[in-house]
Formats: sequence, C-alpha cells, structure tokens
Amino acid sequence: MPVLRWIRRNLVVIAGLLTLAYMILPNIVVMVFSFNKPKGRFNYAWQRFSLDAWKDPCGVADLCGSLSLSLQIAFWATLGATALGTMIAFALVRYRFRARGAINSLIFLPMAMPEVVMAASLLTLFLNMGAQLGFWTVLIAHIMFCLSFVVTAVKARVMSMDPRLEEAARDLYAGPVQTFVRVTLPIAAPGIAAGALLAFALSFDDFIITNFNAGSTVTFPMFVWGSAQRGTPVQINVIGTAMFVLAVLMVLVGQLIASRRKSTARN
Repeated sequence: MPVLRWIRRNLVVIAGLLTLAYMILPNIVVMVFSFNKPKGRFNYAWQRFSLDAWKDPCGVADLCGSLSLSLQIAFWATLGATALGTMIAFALVRYRFRARGAINSLIFLPMAMPEVVMAASLLTLFLNMGAQLGFWTVLIAHIMFCLSFVVTAVKARVMSMDPRLEEAARDLYAGPVQTFVRVTLPIAAPGIAAGALLAFALSFDDFIITNFNAGSTVTFPMFVWGSAQRGTPVQINVIGTAMFVLAVLMVLVGQLIASRRKSTARN
C-alpha cells in the first residue's frame, strides 16, 4: 500500500517528530496555563483567558526573590564549573600523568550516581566542617555537580581539535598566549559554550542537591515545590514560559551564527 511505503520511507522522521512533540508538550501546557485565570488556588483546570499574571509576574510573595537567587547561583556556578571544567578537559586530553585514568573515571561519578547520594554526601561534609547551610553551600554543591558535564562537553571538542593548527601558529612565531587566544580558544569555544549552557540549565533547575544543602535559602525550584503544597500561582507558569522562550531564542541565535559562519567559510 502507498501509505505503508511512505511510512517506511519516513519512519525515522516520524519517530523524531513524535519524540520532539512528546518533549515539547509539557512546555506548551505550561505556556497555555500562564494565560489562565483560575477560580481557586490551583492552576490545574482551564477557566478563562487572562493577562493578569503577565502584567504582574512578581505578584506572589518571594517568587521574584527566589528567582533572582536561582539566577545568581546558576550564573556563578556556571562560571566556576566552566573555568575548572575547561582546564580539567585540556589537562586530560593534552597531558599524560599518573592517575590520569583514575581521574578520568572519577570525573564521571557525579553523572553516574543518583543525585540524592551526592546531596547527602555533601550535606554530611558541610555539617562535619561546621559550615552554615545557605548560599555558599548551594553554590559549592552546584559547581561540583555541573563540573562533570562541562568536562564532558569540552573534552569532546578538544579531542576533535587538530594540533597541527597550533603547531602552525607557533611556527609563525606566535607565543603560547597568542596561540591559545587566537587559535585554541576559538576552536574550543563551541564546546565551552555548550558546557556552560548545560551547567546553567542544570544549576537553575536543580532541586534535590539544593534542598539538602540550602538550609533556610529558597531557590526558584524549591519555591515551586513549596507552592504546589498550598496552590500553584499562575506566575510560576509565566516564569517557566519566559525561560523556555529565552532558551529557544538562544538556540536559534546560535544556529543562525553557525550557519552564517559556514556560508562565510565556503565563500
């Protein structure tokens, strides 16, 4: 039958589109309910269209405060994890030293173990050290958690780099700093950027590790969890929609820049 033949020819595309729809569907639901006007405390059933939540996204007490705190932690955790992860990735790829294999394996432990194990371990460490749980303990925990993901992203990019390009720069009398800034760093930049974006998303979204090590500090995921016990404000959907749209725009801008670079290189 023609229909069956068409399905067989486009089976991969159909499966990809269905998977994409499955992944985007929750975001679409969040987006739709950001325009809802619920009658009660819970924003789970559609009532009527309203822009009230978009006009006053900080109308719920402590919502914007927790959002600001999550953004700060995510920003500093991204900087710390990206800087450390980039140096570790270059060291693991470019140099041979003792215990290199063991370190290479240990780097992936935070990715392999359940978050609750890492969260409980960090909490035990902080309590034994007498540290006060709060902003700094959450930041340290997020840097440790995001580090493995940054190393993986940067390491994959560094392994694909052609060392002859750096050798050519040195042959043209470029110093170590010039070679790194003008040759190595631009080539490794996509991997570094990917690791940084992944670290930011993981840090901003994290709940389990934060909940164990936050003390009285309330981040945005913890605020959402606490609000779900009493009622779900529409403003939470507004913030989620804004973050989703911003992430999509960043991806589109990145794709546009990459396509322009490819077209420029061909010309």
